[in-house]
Formats: sequence, structure tokens, C-alpha cells
Amino acid sequence: MAGPWWLYLVECGDGSWYAGISNDVAARLQAHASGRGARYTRGRGPLRLIAQRAYPDRAAASRAEWQLKRLPRARKQAFFQDP
Repeated sequence: MAGPWWLYLVECGDGSWYAGISNDVAARLQAHASGRGARYTRGRGPLRLIAQRAYPDRAAASRAEWQLKRLPRARKQAFFQDP
């Protein structure tokens, strides 16, 4: 049985936020920090994890990521508080 997929939100060193999905958040954050992650996060370190939420599969995590990225910044943290 596969583990959960995670939607995560990180704050970059320049104050911007980046959202992504992964089935191993710790490894993904390490990849971002070392420059092997998303192009957006390269050179924007250090990174700080703001929030994360588990989803049963990759498709559900991808849908949630799409919804999160459409929200204004002021609502993104609240997204993780809603059930």
C-alpha cells in the first residue's frame, strides 16, 4: 500500500511562497535546498516549511495544489486549516 501524498507550502529566503506536492516532504525540501528541486526555489533559499497536509493519492494532492495556487497569498495558510 502506498503512503500518503503531501501538499506543502514553503517560504523562500526572499519572502515568496512556493507550493508543491510530494510523497516524501523531507526529501523534497532537501532537494529544493540543494538546488535540485523546482526551478522556482533555486537561489531563493533558505526555505522554511509553513504548512503541509496529507492526501490519499497523487491525484488528490495535485487537485489541492491547483486550488491552493489559485488563492491569494492572504488565504493560503488558512487553506491548510480548513478540513
